[in-house]
Amino acid sequence: MNKQWTDTFREEIAHFRGTIDAFDEGELDRKAYKGTSGGLGSYAQRDPSRHMLRLRMPGGRLTMERLEFLAETVEREKVGRLKLTTCETIQLHDLSAGQVPDIITRAIDSAILTKGGGGDNPRNVMASPLSGVQPGEAFDVMPYAEAVTEYLLSICRDIKMPRKLKIAFCNGADDSVHSAFRDMGFLANGDGTFALRVAGGLGAARPSMGVLVDEAVAPREVLYYVRAMVDTFCAHGNYENRAKARTRYMQDTLGPDGLKEAFLKNVAARKAEGGLDLTGLESPANIARDNSGTVDHPRAILQKQPGLYAVKYHPIGGLLPVEKPRQLYELLKDIPGAEVRIAPNEALYMINLTAAEAEKVIAATADGAQTEFEHSVACIGAATCQQGVRDSQSVLRTVVKAVREAGLPDGALPKLCISGCPSSCAAHQAGAIGFQGGVKLVDKKPEPAFKLTLGGSDQLGEARFGEGGAVILEKNMPALLVELGKAAAAAGQRWEQWSRDHAQERDAIIARYS
Repeated sequence: MNKQWTDTFREEIAHFRGTIDAFDEGELDRKAYKGTSGGLGSYAQRDPSRHMLRLRMPGGRLTMERLEFLAETVEREKVGRLKLTTCETIQLHDLSAGQVPDIITRAIDSAILTKGGGGDNPRNVMASPLSGVQPGEAFDVMPYAEAVTEYLLSICRDIKMPRKLKIAFCNGADDSVHSAFRDMGFLANGDGTFALRVAGGLGAARPSMGVLVDEAVAPREVLYYVRAMVDTFCAHGNYENRAKARTRYMQDTLGPDGLKEAFLKNVAARKAEGGLDLTGLESPANIARDNSGTVDHPRAILQKQPGLYAVKYHPIGGLLPVEKPRQLYELLKDIPGAEVRIAPNEALYMINLTAAEAEKVIAATADGAQTEFEHSVACIGAATCQQGVRDSQSVLRTVVKAVREAGLPDGALPKLCISGCPSSCAAHQAGAIGFQGGVKLVDKKPEPAFKLTLGGSDQLGEARFGEGGAVILEKNMPALLVELGKAAAAAGQRWEQWSRDHAQERDAIIARYS
């Protein structure tokens, strides 16, 4: 990002110091403060004296420079909690008002910009986490995610959208970034173009698959499409009703065909204007290493570069141990081409490793999830988030403990997606088993509960939203999941097969708990 832009950002941060101090001293209410802080990637937690800061990582790239900054910040500021997010960012939690602007400022020098990390802004642009190294991908989409990030940050002060805009790039092999139902989802085709869907999204009301508007977007023209989406949203988005101020509601107001027509008209207008062609974007050159070794481990993934590996690490609940950034940095800093990628499922991938290097990383990350079920995704939860309804992190810890004690085999249960409220931060509608935090009346008294959905998927070409609606008391969730897992294990089947073959038995078990 150019110096003029970062200088302007520094001026914003200087102004923000006064705002966060005013909030800390009780001179500004939550709503007014959130309207300013969100645009810089920070929110007050449920305890208003504590703050969260979201570090924007385009495409989920945690380079060595950024990883070193993270390690040093955790140590210097004594950060108590780190959270990996489903939008491929990292959240620092439990910060004081004085720490937030200082960290935002220092982050700039490590190529980390928090601008647009929240609020009514274009959010972190996502990319398939193994883009550039994944076998079977159409092509490396990371350069486009980064170019779009830079462009959006350059224009975000000049536009006022109804609400946030989420953009994702899928490499054609892994759609964990949900290109099928983002505000904009670019899917890499084998012929070197992108298929584009727009106006998709999750949420308590009207979860929507995106509308296919173009099947062969030329990569060099991506920015024309991005700007056209901003234009379309600003022209047709709902500025009056915040609950309906997301792109997916344009499918109602314009109809899918009308939306496609309006969008493509804006694309044509921007192309006629010109000036947004992308040129000179290249993927990194292949790394020349001694790649003769091999490693056999379930968390080691063979890259498309011969002899190189990626290692997956999923801390339970996406809560990254605060000592881990330093450990990973010391392990990776001298390895040519090594970097960390943040995945939408709250995991990390360490890439471009030889077999010997991969073995060391595997050993250093042995504290993470060991089974498919333990790879479950959960938002930060109501104990921290002011918008939260249920403490999803506490629920996840409880059910993981119960499943471990039950001794269920790996695969008897799928990973869960647990959102603590209707905001879908854990993408529960796209989970094989999803839970949405809420309440249930028992003897006319509200009890902590979760709405259950089944059968969602974010697999490439198979994207769908879960169905169901049974409401389960929070206290009954461990027993329900253990019984479901035992039934699948007794049949000798993994969850997906058992759930299809024994739907009646599955539903009868759920009914007993709802």
